[in-house]
Amino acid sequence: MGRYVIRRLIQAIPVLLGATLLIYYLVNALPGDPVQALSGEKRPDPLVAALIREKYHLNDPFLVQYWHYISGVFTGDLGEDMRGRAVIDMISEALPYTVNLALVAFAIEALIGVSAGVLAALRRGKFLDQLVLITTLLVISIPVFVLGSALQLVLGVKLRNDYGIDFFPVSFKDEDGLRAYLLPAFVLASTSLAYVARLTRTSLMETMRADYVRTAVAKGLSRRRVIGRHALRNALIPIVTFLGADLGALMGGAVITEKLFNIHGVGGLLAQSIYNKQGVVIVGVVTLLVLVYLIANLLVDMLYAVLDPRIRYE
Repeated sequence: MGRYVIRRLIQAIPVLLGATLLIYYLVNALPGDPVQALSGEKRPDPLVAALIREKYHLNDPFLVQYWHYISGVFTGDLGEDMRGRAVIDMISEALPYTVNLALVAFAIEALIGVSAGVLAALRRGKFLDQLVLITTLLVISIPVFVLGSALQLVLGVKLRNDYGIDFFPVSFKDEDGLRAYLLPAFVLASTSLAYVARLTRTSLMETMRADYVRTAVAKGLSRRRVIGRHALRNALIPIVTFLGADLGALMGGAVITEKLFNIHGVGGLLAQSIYNKQGVVIVGVVTLLVLVYLIANLLVDMLYAVLDPRIRYE
């Protein structure tokens, strides 16, 4: 296992280089002048503009600019924006909000999604199964910003005004603690939750038809033991794969949710950087998300051996 982990970490280096090179190229290809964006509607002073371009290597060829950036990444320096703020400090301020939001959303997605999928698989063709299928299809069909706005209106405004229940804040506040994350986390996890429920249902139904499950039933094992020990454990492998990949997607896809609930996280930082044409901040945030994806995929691969003893890494 140790050699496998080392090999995967080495393989992550070219992935990181390729991903950052691609996003760096796309950011540089965006129309507009970042120096002009810094000055707003005013025309920047030519001398100041020249100094800024020199400081941030904007006059250098693309590959030279990328070399300056990536050489700093491997030393822990993500550069600084054109106002002199260190990108690592900006991300450090925003990251805790996004991490908390993503973890709560991940927990909601895993618990509700897997539970709904298991119940639907065990009640195949019955009312509960049809209810899960219809509900998940409905959730998948509704855009995130529509679902978020509707839940804000119903759970945040209607409950407070009509029944005096003020449990779900409409706008994020630090002093509200964990409950401030519940509503935005559910909105963020809603689509993935529906996919997890459907994937769990399909995977468990296929596993229940496997020979080793039939053998366990023939041996007289209890239904709970057959499902929990034999069927569900193997059915979780594709689900764990999806959840591992989705953890990075939750962090990267929080732009709309954070904007909707006024959360000052990485998603808001990324959106603001795109608007202000702060390329170094955009690339820094994307570099962080790439690292999250790589680590999550490595952890998922290691979990395979735990879920299925037949899987071994050499």
